[in-house]
Amino acid sequence: MTDRAHAEGHAEERAGAWSGSWVAERLGVELTGDEALTGLLGLALRRNPKRAHLLVSNVLGKHVPQSPSVVYGHGVALGRRVRDLLGADAAERAVVLGYAETATGLGHSVADGLGPAPYLHSTRRPVTGVARAGGFEESHSHATSHLLLPEDPALLAGDGPLVLVDDEFSTGNTVLNTVRALHERYPRTRYVVVALVDMRSPADAGRLDDLAREIGARVDLVTTASGTVRLPPGVLEKGQELVARHEAAATDPTEHPATDPTEHRVTDPTVVPTGRASAAATSGVVRRVELHWPRDVPDGGRHGFTGAHRARLEAALPAMAARIAEALPAGARRVLVLGFEELMYAPLRLAHALEQAVGGDVAVRYSTTTRSPVLAVDDPGYAIRTRLVFPAHDDPADGPGERYAYNVAGAGFDAVVAVVDSAADTAALHAPDGLPATLAAHVPHVLLAVVPSYVPRPAHAPERPSMLPEPLRGPDFSSYAPDEVGWLLQDLSDVTLEAPTEEREEAIQSGGAHYAESLPVEYQPSEQYQQLFHAALETSAARLARAVGAVTEIVLAERSPRPVLVSLARAGTPVGVLMRRWAQYRHGLDLPHYAVSIVRGRGIDANALRWLADHHDPADVVFVDGWTGKGAITRELAAALSAFEASDGITGFDPEIAVLADPGSCVRTYGTRDDFLIPSACLNSTVSGLISRTVLRADLVGPHDFHGAKFYRELAGADLSPAFLDAVSARFPEVTDTVDAQVKDLLSADRAPTWEGWAAVERISEEYGIHDVNLVKPGVGETTRVMLRRVPWKVLARAGAGADLDHVRLLAEQRGVPVEEVADLPYTCVGLIHPQYTRGATGADGKAVTL
Repeated sequence: MTDRAHAEGHAEERAGAWSGSWVAERLGVELTGDEALTGLLGLALRRNPKRAHLLVSNVLGKHVPQSPSVVYGHGVALGRRVRDLLGADAAERAVVLGYAETATGLGHSVADGLGPAPYLHSTRRPVTGVARAGGFEESHSHATSHLLLPEDPALLAGDGPLVLVDDEFSTGNTVLNTVRALHERYPRTRYVVVALVDMRSPADAGRLDDLAREIGARVDLVTTASGTVRLPPGVLEKGQELVARHEAAATDPTEHPATDPTEHRVTDPTVVPTGRASAAATSGVVRRVELHWPRDVPDGGRHGFTGAHRARLEAALPAMAARIAEALPAGARRVLVLGFEELMYAPLRLAHALEQAVGGDVAVRYSTTTRSPVLAVDDPGYAIRTRLVFPAHDDPADGPGERYAYNVAGAGFDAVVAVVDSAADTAALHAPDGLPATLAAHVPHVLLAVVPSYVPRPAHAPERPSMLPEPLRGPDFSSYAPDEVGWLLQDLSDVTLEAPTEEREEAIQSGGAHYAESLPVEYQPSEQYQQLFHAALETSAARLARAVGAVTEIVLAERSPRPVLVSLARAGTPVGVLMRRWAQYRHGLDLPHYAVSIVRGRGIDANALRWLADHHDPADVVFVDGWTGKGAITRELAAALSAFEASDGITGFDPEIAVLADPGSCVRTYGTRDDFLIPSACLNSTVSGLISRTVLRADLVGPHDFHGAKFYRELAGADLSPAFLDAVSARFPEVTDTVDAQVKDLLSADRAPTWEGWAAVERISEEYGIHDVNLVKPGVGETTRVMLRRVPWKVLARAGAGADLDHVRLLAEQRGVPVEEVADLPYTCVGLIHPQYTRGATGADGKAVTL
C-alpha cells in the first residue's frame, strides 16, 4: 500500500473509531466528561515508569498532525476567554507563562488571544549568559527540571495577573508547585490557570481553591473541556507489561510488530541551496529553505516575547510563508510543517501562514518532534500509529538520547518542512541517522528551515564592592581553630533572629516569610539525648572515617591535586574540616577550607563566589556538603552557578558537590551511598562550631555583604564540635587500608546519579497527600533536622531499622510524633513536615500535630 493510500485508509478508519478505544479496552481506562472530550483526546501508552497512559491531544499539534488553523485557533480562543474574564484593565497588565515542552506553542497562542500580554515559557535548555529567575519540578514527567530564563528579570515581578498555560490539567501538581514557587518570590493577587482539558479527579478538584486560600490570592480556571480519567487498580503495572510485550514483539523477526520504530535510513542526505524542488526529486534529498527570519525577533518565549516582537513577526510571516511555498515540490497535495520540541510557536505560525498562502489546493498539517517516549501501535483505535526515532541534535543539558516524531510515517505527506532553531542545526542533525535523513526514508521531499536561536544581550555586570572582607575565623567566630575553616559570612551575633519553631513553620508555609529570614530557637538536648549522641559517635566513628577518607581521595584523584574545599554552611562544615584533616594526615597537604551560605530558592552567596574567584582558581574549588536527601541543594547549586556565570562572566566553578553520604544518588563524588547516622546531624550549632544556620534578610544583608550567621558563644559549655572531629580523626590510621580498597572500587564503578531519592520523595509526597516535595525530608540527617527545627507530622522508618534511629525515636517520643514503619523504604527514615500547619493544628498538649 502506498503512503497516500495508507493515509486515506487511516482517515476512513478514524471516522468510525475513537483513538482511545485500544487502550481503554486493554487497560480498563475510562474517559468520561464533556461530549467534546473524545474528539479532543485519544489515548496511548507511555514508555515511562511513572504513568501508564498518555492523553493524546488532537488539537495541540504535538503528537497528532493537525490543521494549524485548528491548533492556533484553540489557543487564541482560550486567550480571548481569559481576556473576557480579566477585563480590559487587568488584561493589559497580565503576563502569560507556558510549560515546556508540550504547551510552549499553546501558551504563546493564548497570549496572542489575550492581546498585549508578554509571554514566557519554561525551558529545559540552560542558556549561557541568562540568569535563572526561578524553576520548578514536574513530578510525572520523564524530564522534570523547568527553568525560567527571562531576558528582562522584571518580567515576572509585576503585580498584574499571571496566566499559566498547560495542555492538560490532570492532578494539578505542576501548576500548584509553580504558583507556590513564584508566589514566594513574586507575590501577586490573581492567577488564571488555562488548559485545553481539565481532567482532575474529584479528589484533586478542590486543591486550586485550597491554594487560593493558602496564598491569599484569586485563582481561576479556564478550559476548553473537562472530564475524568478513571484508572483501575494495577493500571501502571498492566500498562508496563503491555508496553514490554509489544516492544519485545517489535524486536523479534518471527513476530509481526504493531510498532513502527523505523529501521530504514538514507546514508548520505544532501543539502542543496534554496529553490523550487523539481518534481523528479528523489527520496533522500534534503533541501534547505531560507526563511529570512526578522532580526532580533525571538524564536519563541524562552526568554520572553513582547507585543513589539509580535507585531514584527506578524509583518514578516507572509513573506516567509511564500518562500516555503515556493520551495515545495510541484503537485504537492499534503504537507507537514514539523516543529522541534520546545520550538512549537514559530513552526505553528509558519504553518498557519503557509496554510493561508496555499489555500485549499494543499492540505497543510502541523506537529512537532518530542522527547516523550510513547508506544506506537498501528490500530485505528490507538492515538499513536507510527513512530520515527532519531538522536537528539541540540546538545541537550541532560545528555544524548532518543527523540521521536509520531504519526508522520505512513501519513501520506508529499513533503515535510522540518523547522529547527540554530542551536539544533548541528552535525548530529545532518548525520545519517539524524532527523532529516529519518524523514527522507518515509517522505519524498524534506525541506529544512532554520530559525535563529534568540540569544539575549549580556546583562551589565553588577556593581561590585571595592573590597570584600576577609573570612571570619575562630576563636572570634566559631569554636574551630582558625586554620580549620574561614567563614565567608558576616557576624550577626548581636541581632535577635530566633523565633519559636511553630511560629516559623506557620510563616514559612503561609508564604509570609522565607526560612532563611529567621532562626529556630536552638534545641538544647536532654542528658538522655546527649548520651545517645556519644554512643552513636563511638559506634560510627570508624565508618565516618572511612567515608571521609574515600570522598577526599576521590576529590584528589578526579577534581584537583590541591583542591580548595568550600563547605556549604553549616552541615557541610564539619565534613570539610574532616576532609582537610584527612588530606593533611595522608598526603601532608594543607588545603584551604572556607564555608559559604547557600539558601534554597535564593541561591549561593554571590559575594562569597566573587571573593573565592579573587583569591583562588575557580576550577580548584570543590563544594562540600554533609549528605544528600532528595537533591534539592544539588540542583540549587547548579542553577545558582549558572546564573552567576551569566551575571559576572566568571567561569570555572564546578557544581558537582562532594558529600560524605549520598543516599539520594544525586552526585558522583561521595564516600558512601548508605543512609546511616552521621552524628553531626544529631545536634545543631553545638556540633558545628557553635554557628547558626545562615541568614539572608534584606534589612541585614546588603548587595555587597556576605550572608549572615550567629556565633553562639553562650553555648560553649555544651560544645561538642572539637570532640566530634577528634573522635573521627583518631580512627584515620585504622581505616587507611580499607579506604584504599574502597576508593579503588569507587573509581572503577559507575557512579552516575540516578536521582532515586527524588523519585522516592515524589512518590511519598503523593501517597501521603502532601503534594509538596519540600515538606518531605528523606534520610537520617534530614529527618533529624525536621525533628530539631521544623514542625514534624510523622516519621517513616524502614522496617527493622536499628540503632541509627535511636535518637530519632527519642525526639519523636519527646515531641509526640508518630513513627510509622514502612517496608521497602529506600531510606532508613523519612521525616514529614506537617503539610497544613498552623499553630491551631497542634494537639492539646502542644506537641502532637494532627491533620
